[in-house]
Amino acid sequence: MEKKEFQAESKRLLEMMINSIYTKKEVFLRELISNASDAIDKIYYKALTDDSLTFQKDQYYIKVIPNKEKRTLTIVDTGIGMTKEELEENLGTIAKSGSLAFKKENELKDGYDIIGQFGVGFYAAFMVADVVTVISKALGSDQAYKWESKGADGFTIEPYEKEEVGTEIILKIKENTEDDNYDEFLDEYRLKQIIKKYSDFIRYPIKMDVKVQKPKNENENEFEEVVEEQTINSMVPIWRKNKSELTDEDYENFYAEKHYGFDKPLKHIHISVDGTVRYQAILYIPEKTPFNYYTAEYEKGLELYSNGVLIMNKCPDLLPDYFSFVKGMVDSEDLSLNISREMLQHDKQLKIIAKNIQNKIKRELENLLKNQREKYEKFYEAFGRQLKYGVYSDFGANKETLQDLLMFYSSKEKKLVTLKEYVSRMPEEQKYIYYATGDSYERIEKLPQTELVADKGYEILYLTEDIDEFAIKMLMTYKEKEFKSVSSGDLGISEEENKKETEKEHKELFEQMKSILGDKVKDVRASNRLKTHPVCLSTDGEITIEMEKVLNAMPNSQNIKAEKVLEINTDHEVFQTLKAAYENDQEKLKLFTNILYNQALLIEGLPVQDPVEFTNDICKIMVS
Repeated sequence: MEKKEFQAESKRLLEMMINSIYTKKEVFLRELISNASDAIDKIYYKALTDDSLTFQKDQYYIKVIPNKEKRTLTIVDTGIGMTKEELEENLGTIAKSGSLAFKKENELKDGYDIIGQFGVGFYAAFMVADVVTVISKALGSDQAYKWESKGADGFTIEPYEKEEVGTEIILKIKENTEDDNYDEFLDEYRLKQIIKKYSDFIRYPIKMDVKVQKPKNENENEFEEVVEEQTINSMVPIWRKNKSELTDEDYENFYAEKHYGFDKPLKHIHISVDGTVRYQAILYIPEKTPFNYYTAEYEKGLELYSNGVLIMNKCPDLLPDYFSFVKGMVDSEDLSLNISREMLQHDKQLKIIAKNIQNKIKRELENLLKNQREKYEKFYEAFGRQLKYGVYSDFGANKETLQDLLMFYSSKEKKLVTLKEYVSRMPEEQKYIYYATGDSYERIEKLPQTELVADKGYEILYLTEDIDEFAIKMLMTYKEKEFKSVSSGDLGISEEENKKETEKEHKELFEQMKSILGDKVKDVRASNRLKTHPVCLSTDGEITIEMEKVLNAMPNSQNIKAEKVLEINTDHEVFQTLKAAYENDQEKLKLFTNILYNQALLIEGLPVQDPVEFTNDICKIMVS
């Protein structure tokens, strides 16, 4: 028996590698199965060029054998095996990749890919095992060898008796601790679960002896427990199948199998790219919003596979935040299996895949909007808010990407419309895209501020969500048309010229009203936008009344105030009462001014500062 030390570098890195690359102990099985799959692949590749070898796929398999009594877990493969030198070289050096070297030596084309990086992955076994034993007989060799190690102290190699070519890895599973339950890695059901989760799409059968209940003889009411060998993995991933072979039901079943959601997907996207970076993906747009979607607990990301082996359950770098609702998976043979989350963030191939996926999702949503409007509106009801956040966030960096996917309720169409549709209907003389904000469509419809714009026959977009106006402000323009709130001081409509003369005529009255209200308003003006209503509030500056409400509802708000302007309809009979009070009774002018201001606040859904005073003022009018 030869006792050997690990290389100095390997000794230092062993524990660090195990703990930093793998956060879940269960992935050790994924690693060992991937290496076993590699070992079978190597025989297949050799058979391509060696006439003395024949490869019959049904003779090759991987078997997982738990033994609770001995507390061992064994992984057997019928692959190429390792010589003494290969055992020492491949298992004696951290991150030494026998598979990678094999690929280079044999000048294999990229189409023939090897999953494993035999080295780092193999050492994941020490997360769950006190002792790791590898018994291997190489193809074409008469002698088998046993490699054994208890961890960083080193390893031993000695000759061993083994008839069949291939490798057995025997793990002596650790005893349970207060923090860790190692028994789960000896449990039949749990092992099946781990294999299905990580290695379902390995191309060779992964077998296990499984206990099943079977009827005794012909009496179907009596059962006995028997052990039968079962193949645990499905072997052919859905994403590698031809799209023409698959039905909607197949995609829906996969969605349910992977627990992407409890709903049915609204749309699936199957991508197969064979370019600079090769990858396959199946993406889903869900029908309903996950219960925790708009909370800090929600994790975005796609499952990431390297040649059929799961390397990350949720890879956030594959999706931008504004498409975080997309579910699914990506499989690329150009990604290393042994890669940490930190390394992935800097991976060039991953960045290319992410960019392609982003463009594909956008195109598919545009197609849905164009060709299946009803479905798109259903999607928008669930996730439109996220698109609007996407426009607003990152200082508007993504607004060009998302603006054509936005929809708002139209005063004319009485349904959701796109900005493109709105602009296409604009009369030639209309300068702005008009919008109004409020809690509901019904409430906005009744807003006094909409009267002039509606009277001109211009379409108004109704914004009812707190994010809406912030997104609109970030867009600034669409097709060179600026957005304008119906509450803005300047509506850009010709009738506004008439207001200036009225302002001059009643300048002293408005100044007196402004004096009564003090800093509650920036100004009091004659209104040109009001037709039937006596009063309304408009705003000067960038902060509108709706934005004031949203900002002040946030934690740690700074009590932000919009620059409010009280507008008076000089054609309304109430104005005649105001004029008479100004000329004859200053106390009444104060009373009327306060009532009109409070009415304007209520119309906007803003709180009246002193409800008792307001009700007393109403009573004074009633008894006067």
